Amino acid sequence: MSLSNTSEANLMALLFVNTNWANLGDATGLRGSTTAGSFYVSGHTADPGETGSQTTSETSYTGYARAAVARSGAGWTVSGTAPTQAANAAAVSLGACTAGSATLTHFVVGRDAAAAGEAIFIGALTSSLAVSSGITPSFAIGALVCTAD
Repeated sequence: MSLSNTSEANLMALLFVNTNWANLGDATGLRGSTTAGSFYVSGHTADPGETGSQTTSETSYTGYARAAVARSGAGWTVSGTAPTQAANAAAVSLGACTAGSATLTHFVVGRDAAAAGEAIFIGALTSSLAVSSGITPSFAIGALVCTAD
């Protein structure tokens, strides 16, 4: 069993742009957060897997920090059906590397700025990203794609 296309779109809009899911439960529907807050994008050197957290295979080069991305239309774009996708609406940059190195292969959209927070969506980068001193890993608009299908 799977979600209907309409449910996928409503769920992704609720999660990523804090849009109410109308007429679910009662007349007011499933409401978005009063204060939308942010998701936190992290970089990973291997697939964290569906049982992983935000720290599973997370990179650890010196200077690394997760990136906050607002749960709004400024942070994410939700589009399509079968599948419905959410993608970053602006460039997303992780902390600049000041020492060490890493090769990023995956990203996580999670709920915590630090520590082993819940990984909400996990995705593979379209190509690996080599990071070394002086490099600030950045993802272009639309590069971080989360899919519900």
